[in-house]
Amino acid sequence: MSLALVQSRALLGMQAPAVTVEVHLANGLPSFTLVGLAEVEVKEARERVRSALQNAGLEFPHNKRITVNLAPADLPKDSGRFDLPIALGILAASGQVDASRLAGYEFAGELSLSGALRPVRGALATSLALQTQQIDAQLVLPPGSAEEAALVPAAQVERARHLLDVVRAFLPPGSVAGGDADIANDGWTRLQPTPMAACTTGPDMADVKGQAAPKRALEIAAAGGHSVLMAGPPGSGKSMLALRFAGLLPAMTVQEALESAAIASLAGRFRPEAWGQRPTGQPHHTASAVALVGGGSPPRPGEISLAHQGVLFLDELPEFPRAALEALREPLETGHITIARAAQRADYPARFQMIAAMNPCPCGFLGSAQRACRCTPDQVNRYQAKLSGPLLDRIDLHVEVPALPADQLVQAPAGEATATIRARVERARAAALARQGCTNQALQGQAIDTHLQLDDTAAKFLNTAAARLGWSARSTHRALKVARTIADLAGAVTTEVRHVAEAVQYRRVLRSPG
Repeated sequence: MSLALVQSRALLGMQAPAVTVEVHLANGLPSFTLVGLAEVEVKEARERVRSALQNAGLEFPHNKRITVNLAPADLPKDSGRFDLPIALGILAASGQVDASRLAGYEFAGELSLSGALRPVRGALATSLALQTQQIDAQLVLPPGSAEEAALVPAAQVERARHLLDVVRAFLPPGSVAGGDADIANDGWTRLQPTPMAACTTGPDMADVKGQAAPKRALEIAAAGGHSVLMAGPPGSGKSMLALRFAGLLPAMTVQEALESAAIASLAGRFRPEAWGQRPTGQPHHTASAVALVGGGSPPRPGEISLAHQGVLFLDELPEFPRAALEALREPLETGHITIARAAQRADYPARFQMIAAMNPCPCGFLGSAQRACRCTPDQVNRYQAKLSGPLLDRIDLHVEVPALPADQLVQAPAGEATATIRARVERARAAALARQGCTNQALQGQAIDTHLQLDDTAAKFLNTAAARLGWSARSTHRALKVARTIADLAGAVTTEVRHVAEAVQYRRVLRSPG
């Protein structure tokens, strides 16, 4: 048979569109042509496949005109993931493997020149896409990638270490295994799905002494899914608090863990030891808008998507480029990001909790009792103006983190442990999920009025506060959702004045000079 079809998958966002690798061998001048909108690294597969077949002791059809088509032709293909299916297509078209037995299998893997298989990114995203689309197929993947794909429940994954391991699994009936006899025949393994273990490791909130008000704000944020802006002088503990925030969040469900890990796999950042842990992204303040949002050709996820179901910690918030900060506005509202380019678009989930930290002024000591601020009012105003009103409007809680005097820092007892706070957070979240099926931060439209259960006195108090403080409709709604979370933490059925009053305190503007 001179024509063979091998199934594989490309990567485009969280989808894994099917790619059929068509290989045709014909008489004529010897050549190796690869078509199908392939990027440079895919075109280089010709040399890798040729060397891998020869060094593995397999026959490469030197006297044939080889044409490889990656269909559909208008779908961009990148990376070395198509090396293995191209090699199998050549072997099937030349009769060295049974083409009929390849049905029901999908292949991905990069070939070394010796024929060994190297891992590819996006294996977990591919396996998750198969499960989501309810496609019954067995994935054949290299070591490293196969273990990722096997994390998906009910996934059918075969791990192959070498090209010959794959060839021996699909030999024609009655044939004798060929190839390099020195290659062991134990590389073909069926992997079982890996259950997710509970993970509670991480830095403890007990390390942070004092700072009761910021800790309370972070507890509210964890319970309701809210974003937080912490402002305070250098060394007051903002970073310590932020890096311990992920431990306050409830344990991830299997689906949440799979979505988070799939995005990390697309970016090539998946770590097996982090499986089931909520991610904490901490990009440097020199990060560009593309680094935060994602982009490139083909599009890849950015930091906000890599923090999906976790925490995005932006330290030194005013120092980020203006374009990068403004790019956060839509994901904070919608929970997803669409990267649109002229030729294609990719959708990524981006339901993260943003924890931002900043100094109140350029020198950092505005309002500090320890040191005098040396900034002029104009410098302070210019510094704080780097944060636009629409962005601040979308941050639910604004909290001040004061510097502790040395005597309080040394003599203060250890703070409340993360596990204790997390237990309260889990109870509050469970109450919200039982009532409305989502976190309080995700409430939209009429659902806010339905589930808020605001009593008359609290409503009058909120109206007066919103009028005096000049709040927008968005600020008012976000204060209401924070108040609902405070009520859930208190175990209250209705949202009362005391809950609204505390929520109003967390909508304070930044300290102005003078």
